[in-house]
Order: sequence, then C-alpha cells, then structure tokens
Amino acid sequence: MNQDFDRQAFDRLAAEWRYVITDMICRAKSGHLGGALSLVEIVLTLYWRIMRVDPKAPKWKDRDRLVLSKGHAAPVLYVALAYQGFFPKSWLKTLNEDGTRLPSHADARFVPGVDMTTGSLGQGLSCAAGAALAARMDDGDHTVFCIIGDGESDEGQNWEAAMFAAHHGLDNLVAVTDYNRLQIDGFTEEVMGLEPLADKWRAFGWQVFEMDGHDWEDIYTTIREAQAVKGRPAMILAHTIKGKGNLAVEGRPESHNIKVPDAEAYAKYMGALVERDFELPYC
Repeated sequence: MNQDFDRQAFDRLAAEWRYVITDMICRAKSGHLGGALSLVEIVLTLYWRIMRVDPKAPKWKDRDRLVLSKGHAAPVLYVALAYQGFFPKSWLKTLNEDGTRLPSHADARFVPGVDMTTGSLGQGLSCAAGAALAARMDDGDHTVFCIIGDGESDEGQNWEAAMFAAHHGLDNLVAVTDYNRLQIDGFTEEVMGLEPLADKWRAFGWQVFEMDGHDWEDIYTTIREAQAVKGRPAMILAHTIKGKGNLAVEGRPESHNIKVPDAEAYAKYMGALVERDFELPYC
C-alpha cells in the first residue's frame, strides 16, 4: 500500500490491533493469542507499506500474495484485512462462532483477501513456492510472501520446499520465520533445537536476513532488501516476542493457546494489555 510512515500513528495502530485481537480471542473463549500478537508489526508493515493489494478486488491477478503458513495466527491477518477494507470490521467479533466467516485458522473459502487456507503446519511454504513458480511462468511481477513459525520449522516438508525453491531460483519468494522461540510444547530449543537456523537456510541455497520483528524501520528495510534479491529465494528470520504487548502471556509457553472460560479470565487478559484505551470497532 506504500502508506507514508508515521511512527506514532503506527505504534498506536499496532496497540489497537493487539487490543482487538485479544478481545476477539477472549470472545471466542480460546485461541492462539501469543503467535498472533508476535506478528502485529510484521503484518501491519506488509499491508500498509509493502504489499500491492486491492480490497475492492481481492483476487486481482497482479496483487502480492501472503501465505500465513502458521494459520493459527489468523486473527492478526483478519484484523489487517478488515482494517484494509476487505470485509466489515463487524465480522471480527464472530471469530470461530458457529456460522462465522472467520474460523480460527486462515480460510480462503470464506475470507476475502486470504490467499491460502492454512492450519496444517508445514504446508504453506510448499504452496507459496508453487505460487511463485506459477507467477514466473505467467510473467507476473508480484511477490509471494510466506510466514512460517519456528515450531513449524520442525516439519520436514518445509525443507523439501526450501530445496525446491532454491533449485528453481525463486527470487519472487520472500519467507519470514516468526522466531519467537516458543511453540505449543514449550521453548523451541528444548523441543527441537533449530540453531544454527540462518546457516541451515543458507545451506539450502537461500539468501538469509535477520531483523527485529517489532522495529518498524528494521522490518521495512529488511523486507525491501529481501525483495531485491536476484536468483534465489530469501528467508528473513524475524526475532519476535510471543504474546508481545500482553503481560499475561508475553514470553510464556502458555501463550500458544489460551482458554477464557469466564468473565474473570476475560478481565485478566484484557487487563494485561500494555495499552488498552481503545474503542472496539464492532461494538
């Protein structure tokens, strides 16, 4: 969208998104709060400053694509799309309700602007690589972005996709690893150590970048540098904090999927937001 950058305005919008995402998940009584909050600055930067999209034409053939392979983080994508105007913000309060257009994992069947249905971890990068190859065959000039999780990186299919993308020199593919060092079973270094992660991706033939996934300018400049790579795909290791901005879950393994059985739990999570002086856009 290439919107002019105003740090104060972007900080405010990111805080509002965290407020809305927390409310959406609390209303649904459960959900993947930590992994949605860790991606706020990255997704906001993509949709406000980098990606070519058109809310009035969600299937525009020349648009940039985003595959949210860690599909359980769908609330942050839904908020981005609603605030961009792909669908009414009133939909957001229906997350995972019976008959909703917004299921808990990203779903391209029901949600305008979602480019791939995801949730089965490990599959998104393969599909993104296929989309990037298809774009080349069609002489398209758009970028295919793919966000994967660090826990998801345990899946072998990611590494098959890595070989495929490098073999075909897919320089229109930019992947981002949400490297918050937590997954459903605990800390990644304890479950399945990933280091040296940057060296692994380089060995598979990718250009590798690293960035602070909560720093506006680092995110923007790193993604632009990754888009400029020629002859190979690019992987960005985004160092993030799981549950960023909500002190009840920030940096905690239990942030992966919270349970909100009653009003007391709702008050706990909403009250733990670092910033919460916002009006919900659907009340």
